[in-house]
Amino acid sequence: MTVDLEDRADAVFHALADRTRRDIMRRTLAGEHSVSALAVKYDMSFAAVQKHVVVLEKAGLITKRRHGREQLASGDVAAVRSVAAMLTELEHLWRGHVARVDDLIAHDSQED
Repeated sequence: MTVDLEDRADAVFHALADRTRRDIMRRTLAGEHSVSALAVKYDMSFAAVQKHVVVLEKAGLITKRRHGREQLASGDVAAVRSVAAMLTELEHLWRGHVARVDDLIAHDSQED
């Protein structure tokens, strides 16, 4: 991975590390919502929800557009797929390590 991809991965995983932001992602992937409609769902200020939306937007996980005075947020399915691809890559690396450990154990068992 290049530095840009690493920075993007850091931003994505930071954004998804928070429970509220994950919930906002779920809601915006299901359909477009105004930030004010999202804010009603949480026991926090509008400004706090807006900050969560900004973190998700900077990570590229949601997009916002203006409709009159409202900011409408939508989840980006392509961005979610890129997260899935990153996790799949990590899983393949992990499975490769586990397979090598299994091979070493099997080799040691044969020598006994």
